[in-house]
Amino acid sequence: MKTRKLGSLEVSELGFGNMGLSGGHYGPGVDRAQGIRVIRDAYEHGVRFFDTAEVYGPYVNEELVGEALAPVRDQVKIATKFGFKIDGTNGLDSRPERIRRVVEESLKRLKTDRIDLYYQHRVDLTVPIEDVAGTVKDLIRQGKVLHFGLSEPSARTIRRAHAVQPVTAIQTEYSLIDRAPEHNGVLQTCEELGIGFVPWGPLGQGFLPGTMKLDVQSSMDPKNDLRATFPRFSPLVMKNNQTIIDFLRTFSAKKNATPAQVALAWLMAQKPWIVPIPGTGNLEHLRENLGAIDVPLSPADLREIETGLARLEIYGGRMDARQMAQIGQD
Repeated sequence: MKTRKLGSLEVSELGFGNMGLSGGHYGPGVDRAQGIRVIRDAYEHGVRFFDTAEVYGPYVNEELVGEALAPVRDQVKIATKFGFKIDGTNGLDSRPERIRRVVEESLKRLKTDRIDLYYQHRVDLTVPIEDVAGTVKDLIRQGKVLHFGLSEPSARTIRRAHAVQPVTAIQTEYSLIDRAPEHNGVLQTCEELGIGFVPWGPLGQGFLPGTMKLDVQSSMDPKNDLRATFPRFSPLVMKNNQTIIDFLRTFSAKKNATPAQVALAWLMAQKPWIVPIPGTGNLEHLRENLGAIDVPLSPADLREIETGLARLEIYGGRMDARQMAQIGQD
């Protein structure tokens, strides 16, 4: 496992997203012992960058990450996030006084004295981004936070925040099935300002490995799986998008790899400052994902993927209307 730079923060070239280990977002999650096993296995296989958030669980995901990584805390970088109201409304709250309070709670749950990368989870339009950046700047001065990040901001918001406190990383969904950051100015802004980019959902929220049944949405419980209402996973959209899976299967077979590995390798090949954070509660899937670092994609391979996908139409939005309303559009 090599390293990459997100701004000035050095991390492993693949990170690990912990969200799915705790129930409430992508299904029921796994038990605590399995969660710790998976996180530690990721570490043993070279992962040094772990992503969590106060809202995952809520709270229990940070506790899990804190416990799992306590023995190796100084060898890893931990990213967590603030900004959601934890009151069942899915509302946003990035008021400075709340940030100052919840950072203390996250530090305690993570069993650490500093957060390597602290993201605003979603842009709160009721609080000027300059106030958010200024608050995190104070936390950095105090040593409680080392780097500032934004999740799902617009290019304009990135620039405004960066002018107050340099932004280290942007986190946005990005994958072979959702390439919005290439077109909305976000990747371009990151390159221009020297900001790293962390794709969440690098496997299309579970779609790109090609293992889901067409009627998978019928088995998703809306109480613990956000994807139960996402257009991407409706039966008709799943059926229409199978051409993407077919293409990936054919291409990955030629590379002696799996579709998931090619999808991750493709992201890493886009820019040297892109660090995907696939997540899983399954040890086999974890090791499969980490195998992406051994799938070199040549310029010819990348052209073949580009040409092949350009012939295909991609159907379905990435999230439902309620979730999309919180994506940076300003």
